[in-house]
Amino acid sequence: MDSQKSIYVILLALSTIAILACLVIDLEAWIVYAVAIFGIPLWIMSLGLLTMARPKPEDAEERVKEPFTGY
Repeated sequence: MDSQKSIYVILLALSTIAILACLVIDLEAWIVYAVAIFGIPLWIMSLGLLTMARPKPEDAEERVKEPFTGY
């Protein structure tokens, strides 16, 4: 699980740097469009995967048996 978390952190950092570079530096339009198409969704996905709720050890088995409770 640590390798996945480190990948998400790296992707979050790279997409943040790309977004900030497009805001600060006057880049070509196609680079800004590429960052808008790929960088912003990647940033949102990485942040969501890093902050996603993890089950407590005692609740993990229950979530596997009935994952859709609470509706």
